Amino acid sequence: MGEHNVVGLEAAEERAIFLQHLINDIEALEQMLQNNSIETGIHRIGAEQEFCLVDHNWRPEKNSGLILEKIDDPHFTTELAQYNLEINLDPVLLKGDCFQQVGSQLSSLLKKAKKAAKKFNTKIILTGILPTISQNELDFEYMTPNARYWALNDMLKSLKGEDFQLYLRGVDEISISHDSVLFEACNTSFQLHLQISPEDFISSYNWAQTIAGPILAIATNSPLLLGRELWSETRIALFQQSIDTRKTSYSLKDQQPRVKFGTKWATGSIAEIFKDDIAQHKIILSKKIDSDSLEELNKGRIPKLHALNLHNSTVYRWNRPCYGASGGKAHVRIENRYIPSGPSQLDEMANFALWVGLMVGRPAEFDDMLKVMDFKDVKSNFIKAARIGRNASFIWKGKQRTLKELMLTELLPIAHDGLKKVGVTEEDRIQLLGIIEERLKNQTGSEWIISNYRKLKDSVTKDNAQRLITRAMYKNQKLDIPIHKWEPIEKDGYLKQESHLVGQIMSTELYTVKENDLANLATKLMQWKNIHHMPVENGLGKLTGLLTWTHAQKFRSNEDENTYLKVSDIMQTEIKTASPETHISDAIKIMKTYEIGCLPVIHNLDLVGIITIKDVISFDND
Repeated sequence: MGEHNVVGLEAAEERAIFLQHLINDIEALEQMLQNNSIETGIHRIGAEQEFCLVDHNWRPEKNSGLILEKIDDPHFTTELAQYNLEINLDPVLLKGDCFQQVGSQLSSLLKKAKKAAKKFNTKIILTGILPTISQNELDFEYMTPNARYWALNDMLKSLKGEDFQLYLRGVDEISISHDSVLFEACNTSFQLHLQISPEDFISSYNWAQTIAGPILAIATNSPLLLGRELWSETRIALFQQSIDTRKTSYSLKDQQPRVKFGTKWATGSIAEIFKDDIAQHKIILSKKIDSDSLEELNKGRIPKLHALNLHNSTVYRWNRPCYGASGGKAHVRIENRYIPSGPSQLDEMANFALWVGLMVGRPAEFDDMLKVMDFKDVKSNFIKAARIGRNASFIWKGKQRTLKELMLTELLPIAHDGLKKVGVTEEDRIQLLGIIEERLKNQTGSEWIISNYRKLKDSVTKDNAQRLITRAMYKNQKLDIPIHKWEPIEKDGYLKQESHLVGQIMSTELYTVKENDLANLATKLMQWKNIHHMPVENGLGKLTGLLTWTHAQKFRSNEDENTYLKVSDIMQTEIKTASPETHISDAIKIMKTYEIGCLPVIHNLDLVGIITIKDVISFDND
């Protein structure tokens, strides 16, 4: 859970005070490590469950504040966007029925959230990226009104010095600029925590990095963003780019993103990882700190290390080192941040058991990873897993291995041994790791989403396909069916009852021409592609005119006389437009009133789509 009582760090005096606390925190941590003042020999597990809120039409619902107030439980907290919430589960000792304890508490808290959400006609969805998120829900008005999020947004934008750029390429591509960090809010995860003995922290951390690729590959659940098919786990690239403060220049520089896997094996102690992050990333948030950690330590107390923990919360390692203090005891742990939310609660618990089993079952040969594997192979494995998912192959101890082979012959046996070693019940071990094995043979969340999306798009609009997928997620999650048993989606008429927006049915694959293009070329393009409406742009890419089929036919009838005419000579300059947020009924009224067959769709002065009579007819027949 992030600290919410914070401010942006801009004033020189405030910065100096906070930095001194940060330096003292590192020194206090090193003293505790030297004096064996950090709890050892004990494993606890914990988790954070992020989830999405959707309305009766399966779209993001921005009412998290109302629902949070109705829930009235300290286990819940806000997230960056008003259509997300987070549950912080209590830590439990890693033994016996610990996974049942975690699962039982998660079920109870989700039930409480569902009950509160129902009061506002809202439903809860567990998914890495909600399929129905559109550009509309990425406007600043959807950001949760909280000092931390505002400060984080302002400071990251200040560091960037320009709009954030998002470019992702999978089966489809997405290239877009955005003026806030809200793209990060598309990501929802199931974050896992494991307490580690401080003397074993570096070996455990490097092992956590090593197994991240194969675990991610079998857990992928986020292949869609704004209707585009991207990576199997799009969250990995999306999170990095959505808050990437690195500046581009004409010089080649090595700059570390705030969201990162890392560049090398960890060495020394957990303090060295924290030092690297302080050295590489600017301090962006601050808070009032009343006690000095070194003074607390000298008085025989366990310090909270407030400054260190706050800075650490703004550096987003996929495997994050963490320090905590409660009940007069300090501990260190690893937070796994790359696992997506969903597809079902059982799937999440299976992912949890796989990760924990592998972590505590680490064979001795992997104690010193520097001697076993090349870090670049491990990082490459992670990126391949995010891109390709279950079909990725991995470099493991210098040899190429398929995911299925690696899991069945090495990793699952290690996980079974690890859970046995710490005394997890046989029933839980067999059930949860069995789910992983079945998923290996059948399908992951991302594969289920893509196969259904492609099939549905043959008979319904993209928007309705996304809504059908979201609805099916809800139904399967309600019964807690693991993903390997999810059936293909069947289209029905349920989704007709809604007031649609233009942005939900407009065509985004646009053919456009420039003002100075030859009219002959433009009309030929319309003829070749059977296009009845073609937007015209100027040199800056702004909409300045429109060609219609009437223009094209008129031009073709006098083609010999009009050989050298430009598009600007024949285009229509008085254009009626819509925005993505315009209601379909209003768009239809405009087209009827002005007897026109289309409306270009404008967002922030840019042409983003076009809606035609044909689109409206297709929508009515969907």
